Amino acid sequence: METANAGKIIVVEGTTDKRKILQIIKEDVEVICTNGTISFERLDELADSLFGREVYILVDSDKAGEKLRKLFKREFPEAKHLYIDRMYREVATAPAQHLASVLLMADIDVHAEFLNRG
Repeated sequence: METANAGKIIVVEGTTDKRKILQIIKEDVEVICTNGTISFERLDELADSLFGREVYILVDSDKAGEKLRKLFKREFPEAKHLYIDRMYREVATAPAQHLASVLLMADIDVHAEFLNRG
């Protein structure tokens, strides 16, 4: 299978989100940070790397995250949006088990230890 530009990509807000997601996922998925906000120039740069790939948007459940999500819905309507439970508010502070189930429901392979219910 050719994966040069194929494959999955997850867009998150910050580096803490990225580190947490990378710990949980088992398959080779690229995780890109927007650093909270994104300029139109950066969005244009991203467009090339996102083209032809499975794109997932996983942002915080707050005002800034929703603003970013709206922008991606408009600019990349084919992207799949993943949602954390509002009670956790931030991807970085959501329990790994919760994030693992959100990712698994999107057909992203995760490490089994994050699915254990303890």
